Amino acid sequence: MIVEASSPTIRQHGSSRVMVPGMEHLLRPARHFLSDGSFSVQYPVGYTVFSPRLTLPLSRVMNSQACAFRLSTFHLYFLKSLSEDIRNTVGNVPMEWYQDYPHIGYDLEGKKIFKPIRNKDELDEFLDKMENPDYWRTVHDKMTSTDIRLTDEQISLVHRLQSGQFGDVNFNEYEPYIDFFSGETMIHPVTNRPQDKRSFIPSLIEKEKVSKMVHAIKMGWIKPRKPKESDLQFYDLWAKEDPNAILGRHKMHVPAPKMKLPGHEESYNPPPEYLLTEEERLAWEQQDPEDRKLSFLPQKFSCLRSVPAYSRFIHERFERCLDLYLCPRQRKMRVNVDPEDLIPKLPKPRDLQPFPTIQSLIYRGHSSLVRCISLSPSGQWLASGSDDCTVRLWEVSTGRCMKTVEVGGAVRSIVWNPNPAICLVAVLVLLNPYLADKLVYNATDQLIASYVEPEEERPQPVQWQVPEIEDSDKGFRLIITHPKSVKQVTWHSKGDYLASVLSDNSNMQVLIHQVSKRRSQNPFRKNKGLVQCVSFHPIRPYFFVASQRCVRVYNLIKQELMKKLMANCKWISSMAIHPGGDNVICGSYDSRLSWFDLDLSTKPYKVLRHHKKALRGVAFHKNYPLFASGSDDGSVIVCHGMVYNDLLQNPLIVPVKVLKGHTLTHNLGVLDVAFHPTQPWVFSSGADATIRLFT
Repeated sequence: MIVEASSPTIRQHGSSRVMVPGMEHLLRPARHFLSDGSFSVQYPVGYTVFSPRLTLPLSRVMNSQACAFRLSTFHLYFLKSLSEDIRNTVGNVPMEWYQDYPHIGYDLEGKKIFKPIRNKDELDEFLDKMENPDYWRTVHDKMTSTDIRLTDEQISLVHRLQSGQFGDVNFNEYEPYIDFFSGETMIHPVTNRPQDKRSFIPSLIEKEKVSKMVHAIKMGWIKPRKPKESDLQFYDLWAKEDPNAILGRHKMHVPAPKMKLPGHEESYNPPPEYLLTEEERLAWEQQDPEDRKLSFLPQKFSCLRSVPAYSRFIHERFERCLDLYLCPRQRKMRVNVDPEDLIPKLPKPRDLQPFPTIQSLIYRGHSSLVRCISLSPSGQWLASGSDDCTVRLWEVSTGRCMKTVEVGGAVRSIVWNPNPAICLVAVLVLLNPYLADKLVYNATDQLIASYVEPEEERPQPVQWQVPEIEDSDKGFRLIITHPKSVKQVTWHSKGDYLASVLSDNSNMQVLIHQVSKRRSQNPFRKNKGLVQCVSFHPIRPYFFVASQRCVRVYNLIKQELMKKLMANCKWISSMAIHPGGDNVICGSYDSRLSWFDLDLSTKPYKVLRHHKKALRGVAFHKNYPLFASGSDDGSVIVCHGMVYNDLLQNPLIVPVKVLKGHTLTHNLGVLDVAFHPTQPWVFSSGADATIRLFT
C-alpha cells in the first residue's frame, strides 16, 4: 500500500519525513520523493500502521495492483505510543492481574518488563500537585506504569469531546444537505404487479400439519401437560370454627368478622327517603370521615347500564385485607385483679418518723433573695448568703442574727468547713466568724498565719491575697481572686481542700484549692459541657462533676473517669451525695429528682416528679434516712430514703411530707435547702428574703 503525503502537512508538524518509531528499517527503502515536492511511503501489504502523533490528510491511497480510490481526510488519533505497544505485548489483559508481581508484561522476545520504581506516597503526590505546573495534564498509563504528559493537541481534543464537539477541527457539521429523492409527486406506483394467489389461499402444508395433530390428540398419542403440583400448602386463615377446619381445633382462634350486607341506600335506584337533601349533603361533607354514618352518598340512576364504576373499590378491598392481616384476633382470658394490689406496699408516714412536719422559726434580716445557706458542724450556727452582698450568721435556736459581713458582691454559694477543729466559712473569701469555742477560732487564725511562702512561686490560675487590716477586722482571713464569678464552692470532708465552680470560663470551670499550702490547680484540661456543680465523695477519693445532662465520677488517685451517670433530664441544677457514698440525687430545672445507685446502674434507679416547677436545691441528712428538695413552686418535699447494707435490697424511697411557707417572688420560690447535722430539722431559704426552719 502506498500513501502520498503533501509536504505542507509535514512541515506543519515540524518534520521533513514520516517516521514510525520502531519500524524505520521498513520505511527507509520504500520512501520516494516526487517532482512536485511531496514524497510517497510504501508499506508492506497486510500491515496496519498507526502514526503516534500525526493527523495526515491523504490525497490518494493505492494498493500494490494500482487500484486507486480517493478519500477526503483520514484521522489517526493518539491512543498510545507505538513504542510502548511494541514493548508491552500483553494485549487486552487487565493490568490488575500484575499488581502483585514485579513486572507488568512481556516484550517481543518474551522477557519480563519490570515495573519502574515508584516511591511516591500521599505527601509526594500532594507536593507534586502543588509545585508541578504540568500536574493537571499528566496521566498515569497502567499499561506501562509510567506518567505521560499530554500535548496541547491532545488536551484540545479532550476538551472538544467533553463539550460535545467533533474530534476533528476541520469537520463541518453544517454541510449542505443532499436530497437523494426528487421532489416530484408520481401518479403511478413504482410497480403494478398484482398480488400472488398464495396470499389469500390457505396454506395446504399448514392444513396437513394441523390435521395430523388433531388425529394424534384423538388417538391419545399427544397428551396435555399436567400442571405442576406445588409443595406449598395454603390454609384458609379465616375458616369457620367447625371441627373439620384446620383452625377449628385452636380454641383461642377468633374468626374474621363478616362484612355488613348492603342495604337500600346502596341500591342504584334507592327509594326517595334514602336520598340526601342539599342540607344533609352539605352536613355530610363537613363531617369527619370517621363520624359519618354512611361512607358514600346515595345516588339514583335510571338504569343499571348508567351506573359508573366504583372509584374506591380497590381502596376498600385493600383496607379490608389490611384489617384482616394486622388485626390480632385471639381470645384472652381476662384476669380480675384489684388495682390496689398492683401498687407497691409502702409503709405509712407515721411509721417513718421522725421527720420535719411544721414551721418553727423564720429568720428575717436580708433585703434580697437568699440564695444559699450552710450550717456549722455542731449545728449551733447558720450562715446565709444573699443578693444584698452580705453574709449573715444566725443562732439556730433563737433566730438571732449574730453577725453581718459585707463581701462586696452577690453571694451564690456559702459552705461551712465540715472539720469541727476549724472555724471557717467559704464564700467569695475565707471568713472566720469568731463563733463557738474561742480555742477553735484562735487555732484557726494560728493555722492560717503559720503559712510560709515557698522559695519558688508556681504560676496559679487564681490569686491568693491576705486581707488588709479593715477586712481582717471583719473576719476575712484569705481572699481568693478568680477570673470569673464563682457560682458554687464546696469543702472536702477533711477541711483542707476547697473546690469552686466558675461560670462561663471555657476550659477552666472547676478549680481545686488547698488552704494549708495556698495552692490552686485546674484538674481538667478540657471540660465537657457546662459544669453546674461539683462535690467530693464523703469517704473515697472520688470527685463528682455535674454538667447539664450527666454526672461524671472521677478517681482522684488514678486520675481517670470511673462512671458517667446519665440523668435523663434537660438541665441539672443541684446535686447531693448520700453519707454512705453509694447513692446520689440530682435535681433539675425540668421538675425532676433522679436517684442514682452507683452499685446498680449508670441510669437513674428512680425518678421523682413531685414538684411542679424547677428544683433549686437538694440535700441529704447525715444521720437520718431523709432527703429534701426545694422548688420554685414554694414547697419543700421531705422524703424517706432508706439505704440498706444488703446489696440485694434496693433503697426504700417514700415521700413523707410537703412543707410550705415561702411566698413566690419574681417567679422564684425555695432556692436552697439544708439539714441540721444532728436533729431531723430542715432549713430552707427563699426568694422572699427569709430563712425558715421546719422541725
